[in-house]
Amino acid sequence: MNGKTLIFVVLVAILGAVGMSAVYFVDERERAIIFRFGEIVDSSVGPGLNFKTPFINNVQYFDARVQTMDADPAEYLTIEKKNLVVDSFVKWRIRDVHRYYTRLNGRKSNARLRLSQQVNDSLRQEFGKRPVQDVISGDRNEIMEIVRESMNEEAANLGIEVIDVRLKRVDLAQTISERVYQRMAAERERVAKELRAQGEEEAEKIRANADKQSQILLANANNEAEQIRGEGDALATATYANAFGQDKEFYSLYRSLNAYRDSFSNKQDLMILDPSSDFFRYFKNSSANSSN
Repeated sequence: MNGKTLIFVVLVAILGAVGMSAVYFVDERERAIIFRFGEIVDSSVGPGLNFKTPFINNVQYFDARVQTMDADPAEYLTIEKKNLVVDSFVKWRIRDVHRYYTRLNGRKSNARLRLSQQVNDSLRQEFGKRPVQDVISGDRNEIMEIVRESMNEEAANLGIEVIDVRLKRVDLAQTISERVYQRMAAERERVAKELRAQGEEEAEKIRANADKQSQILLANANNEAEQIRGEGDALATATYANAFGQDKEFYSLYRSLNAYRDSFSNKQDLMILDPSSDFFRYFKNSSANSSN
């Protein structure tokens, strides 16, 4: 390679380097600022292929996508002076890259620090206006919207747009939670005892009524049974009297046979009687007349 060729190659390389340094590309997800010796020249660079002065201008890129600032859980006082533990996060993005660089030096860490301070101040102010009941079970969307609007007013001076503020968790402080749980348990126990007492009272009423009804039923049944037995005894007496009146001897024989059957049904029984007693009357004389 001769001298002219070498010079040509060097010139081409220099021109290529100059051309490359004069061209830069901005992605749609980015914002860019053009500097000249550390001074901002242009902060409204659009996405796509752009040109700058080689070796004089330099480009700094910034992420324009939506960012998430996850705040640390913090305690806030309600209007009732009760502590609540709140965990929140903020969605934000760069709106004005010039202000973002001049106010925050273009650093995400600075932006997150300022946003964390703002969200803490806004939440502390809003929670201090409300009781615990409204904060925990009320309309949180209203609180988040108020906080977002309040933060946007201050964040606009930093070149930032606050897109959304969300409360991930709102809990009572540990000591308050324990006291609340204890009160809830005591209340549930009181209600349970009251319900059990009411149940026992109703059970006693039911048992007393059942006993009363059973006694009435038994009394009526016994009364009816006595009436039936009385009617049966009367009918039996009348039947016996009628049979005795028709044939006294037969009736006497029938009664004696029944007595014999009942007395001699068990072979193990032992009776000591006078053989001349009236009990053996029909054993001695089966044809005994009524005079005997």
